[in-house]
Amino acid sequence: MTPDLLARVGAVGPYFEIAAGERPDAAGFRPLSALYGDRRVLEGYVAEVGRRLGSDQRRVAASTLHIGTAARLWSVALGAAVLTGRVPDLAPDRLLWRTPPTGPIELWLPRPSACPPPGTAVGAPSPAALVDALHDTVMVRNLEPFARVLRREFTLSPLTLRGNAASALVGAARVLGGHAPGAGGDPVALAGALLDRESMAGEGVLDRDPLAYRRGSCCLYYRAPGGGMCGECVLHRRPGGVPVRRGVAG
Repeated sequence: MTPDLLARVGAVGPYFEIAAGERPDAAGFRPLSALYGDRRVLEGYVAEVGRRLGSDQRRVAASTLHIGTAARLWSVALGAAVLTGRVPDLAPDRLLWRTPPTGPIELWLPRPSACPPPGTAVGAPSPAALVDALHDTVMVRNLEPFARVLRREFTLSPLTLRGNAASALVGAARVLGGHAPGAGGDPVALAGALLDRESMAGEGVLDRDPLAYRRGSCCLYYRAPGGGMCGECVLHRRPGGVPVRRGVAG
């Protein structure tokens, strides 16, 4: 996994950007593992998200941070899988991050490498191998430990966190769907296979043509000042004005 390959992914859009290799402006970066393992770091970042939202509700800020982080990780990993046929190793002790004045968190891999799952033969990974690697590098190494600390520190529902992960994944697939097929194939097919994994299975309903997703939970953003509901929120009303409330976490 070379910096040039990751630059191809970053060209898709800001959520797909990740710096790789040496860089002169390294001040302020820290391992992503600090977000999961250092309570003071997490508390400080949640407070900053709340300030940007104009909300004093810590659970809203924590959920917003979670879905934003999930969107960055899925975009980079799925984008690399689709466009290069490889999945970057996003181990949280190797992946560095810092908070910009505005916009999504900045990500940096000083020593980028690919992470084929154990037993993968040399050569282009199969779609199943790509799904294994994506699930491992994003869910197992990052979003699951992040969810555990958010549940403990901010009492976020596991349904909300599962829904955030799934929603961010579908969002990345939706953006990638507008690009020419790459070495790793169809982003919606990869996302669908990931949504079938136990970590996200049954959280929502995916329609592939046209691509649409309906969550079984709510990310809580509607509680922020000026916030609204995303198109896939469980709180949207069915025809006739009856709220959809299956699995609502809030």
